[in-house]
Amino acid sequence: MIGLPSWRVTRERGVLMDASHPVILFYKYVPIADPAAFVEAQRALCTELGLKGRILIAAEGINGTLAGPRSETSRYTAALRSDPRFSDIEIKESPGGSEAFPRLVVKVRPEIVTLGAGVELQPDHDNHLSPAEWKRTLEEEPDTVVIDVRNRYESAIGRFENAIACDIDNFRELPGYVEQLSDFKDRKVLMYCTGGIRCEKASALFRRKGFKNVFQLHGGIQTYQREFGNAHWLGECFVFDNRMTVRVEDNLRQVGKCAHTGVPTARFVNCANDDCHKLFILDEQAEHAHPEYRFCPECLAAGVDQSKLPAAAYPAAASASGGAAPPAART
Repeated sequence: MIGLPSWRVTRERGVLMDASHPVILFYKYVPIADPAAFVEAQRALCTELGLKGRILIAAEGINGTLAGPRSETSRYTAALRSDPRFSDIEIKESPGGSEAFPRLVVKVRPEIVTLGAGVELQPDHDNHLSPAEWKRTLEEEPDTVVIDVRNRYESAIGRFENAIACDIDNFRELPGYVEQLSDFKDRKVLMYCTGGIRCEKASALFRRKGFKNVFQLHGGIQTYQREFGNAHWLGECFVFDNRMTVRVEDNLRQVGKCAHTGVPTARFVNCANDDCHKLFILDEQAEHAHPEYRFCPECLAAGVDQSKLPAAAYPAAASASGGAAPPAART
């Protein structure tokens, strides 16, 4: 284990990254008998503490990301763990800021992360690798296949060395994509995501599809980087809040590239076409020189009407975040 990594604490993408105002990330698959009542209790607790963020609750468990002063996130953690169902819940933390989330959202959902597999899947708990085991496997078993089960824009900004990035826009596309990985059914497969929640479902899906030797990174990228920083990691880690990405500064190797120019950058924007609005990576200087680059390459190639480029998309009026809005929460 190396020393604690040097996390970025700065103003970037319009958010002051502040370790005294952390973002906490947590989930647990556990039966919840009355999700609607639990939503009300969670909303009341977070409102009392002045926390912002998103909590999704289903009969299968809880998935949350919250931001606030450390004193209040600590009170929330203590309150959550006082419930026997969550006494052992893992809480991941990274530098945040008062602007990480604009509001509090607490909702009931059919799933705490939407896979939509069409069949009931019990999350896998028996094939987790600790960060140390993961690192050792990468170093000692070069024939292992590493699969990134996150969305393509997440992989574009950061990923493990030699990882296969799933070509999907959202997690619910994974069931239809798995067959494209069928050549690896007899290989040892390591999969990872941001915080672990997607892997517990993805692992069960892969096993159901005939993959025989599947393992997942316990706690995801964020837990791994707390122990090993950028060892075997390239770039930044996408997060589903206004920070857009977090990174470990020590030995950082950037991989994000402007979708139009190929220039290295980690700046996300949303496509200015209201019928698209997809996230993509755009160099700020390229945008200044070519305002039409606020349309994604696919929309420009399709001949989008550039006269519809909103005034706010021009550099003079653009926000510090580049105008990007984070998609719905995953971990």
